[in-house]
Amino acid sequence: MLLREMPEPPDRRKRCTWPGVDPLYVAYHDEEWGVPVHDDRRLFEFLILEGAQAGLSWITILRKRDAYRRAFSGFDPEKVARFDQRKVASLMQDAGIVRNRAKIESAIKNAKAFLAVQEELGSFDAYQWGFVDGRPLQNRRRTTKEVPASTAESDAFSKDLKRRGFGFVGSTIIYAHMQACGMVNDHLVRCFRHAQVQELGAAAPRRRLSGR
Repeated sequence: MLLREMPEPPDRRKRCTWPGVDPLYVAYHDEEWGVPVHDDRRLFEFLILEGAQAGLSWITILRKRDAYRRAFSGFDPEKVARFDQRKVASLMQDAGIVRNRAKIESAIKNAKAFLAVQEELGSFDAYQWGFVDGRPLQNRRRTTKEVPASTAESDAFSKDLKRRGFGFVGSTIIYAHMQACGMVNDHLVRCFRHAQVQELGAAAPRRRLSGR
């Protein structure tokens, strides 16, 4: 998700500026963004949504999130992995989602690759969090301009996902995924959520693969 300066909502709490005043965006910022996610199905959900966002705004995808949940079987990777060309054709007619064949087919391919990671390593959670040594990276950004589009960690994560057959997982997309899933805390230091998310990260048990 590329972050942009936006007007602030009317309440008095200090926030990151990118949610602006859109209630859906503000709720996402206040309740989800940066909170560590360790549930494999939620991680798969964000992979699908972040891939769908490529070339679009994140608020566009948030507005389509419920439609994606219905279209992609509640983000169940086992069910999505079984989608066939008839299902692809049906999804191409679904106005509730981004009707891009490459993105739809990539989501199915990613479901198969996701299951392969689970089979090999036990969980996608342990695999994903291994790229930050099992704990969220706590940043102290003061302005939106300081937030990078990608990092060395997202480069490594992206490279390995591509090696495993995932699509729409460039480093910029994966850094947005890392932000969404709480692998990094990129709330600005003045934002009321920065300290809260930092505490959540400190309290969570370290997730890592043996040998990492």
